[in-house]
Amino acid sequence: MSILYSVCMFAIPPVAIFAAIYAALRAVKTGKTPGRAMKVHFATLLSVTALLLVGAMTALAEGDPAAAGAAAASGAGLQYLAAGLCTGVASIGGGIALAAGIPAAIGATSEDPKAFGKALIFVALGETLALYGVIISFMILNA
Repeated sequence: MSILYSVCMFAIPPVAIFAAIYAALRAVKTGKTPGRAMKVHFATLLSVTALLLVGAMTALAEGDPAAAGAAAASGAGLQYLAAGLCTGVASIGGGIALAAGIPAAIGATSEDPKAFGKALIFVALGETLALYGVIISFMILNA
C-alpha cells in the first residue's frame, strides 16, 4: 500500500474531529444557537471525513489492481469493517458510561473532597470500555 493511503487512514479521525470541534466553537463564539452549532459540527465532521476518504481511495486506486482484487477476495475488507465497528460501538458505550459517571463524580467530589479517588475509579471504568474495543480491534487486524 502506498504511504499516502496509510497517512490518510491515520489522519481521518483526528483531523475530522478537530475540524468539527473548531467549527462548532467558532459558531458559538459568533452568536449562533447551540442547536445551530451542533449542525455546523456534524456538517464539518462529515465533509472533512468525506474529503479524507476520497484522498485515501485515490491513493488506493493508484496501487496494483491485482493486489486490490486479492485483498478483496480474502475478506480483508470484512476484517477492517469488524475492527472499525468494534472500536466504534465500544467508544459509544464508553461515552454513554462517562455521560452518567462524570456528573456524579463531580457532585460527589464537591460534597466531600475525600471521595475524589473513588469517583476517579468509576470514571476510569467507563473509559476502559473504549480501550477494550481498541484492543479487540487490534487483535482482529493482526489475526
